[in-house]
Amino acid sequence: MTAVEAYELTTRGGATDFACVIKACESFGPYCLIGDLAVNCYVEPVYTLDTDIVVIARNLSMLSAHLQEQGFRSQLRIQFTTDERYQAFLARSVEAEVLGSV
Repeated sequence: MTAVEAYELTTRGGATDFACVIKACESFGPYCLIGDLAVNCYVEPVYTLDTDIVVIARNLSMLSAHLQEQGFRSQLRIQFTTDERYQAFLARSVEAEVLGSV
């Protein structure tokens, strides 16, 4: 069983929802995954329900509205932040694998 498959089972669809969130983030501008799920780029899989993503403030309302339309059913909890102290992360972010997939 892959890390993505295990995450999908333990979160009741969280891997699918996470993929949709990342796809939406890519279409609405710069973003950066931080926190618990981001750790998975560097260590063995860590399973968490919390997803923290840095976005630019002007994109937040459009992104949130788009995701609300998706009707996610998993236990995944998504939190976007526009906090100024994290904005520098956007310029330094690099594409990486999370739970075995990009």
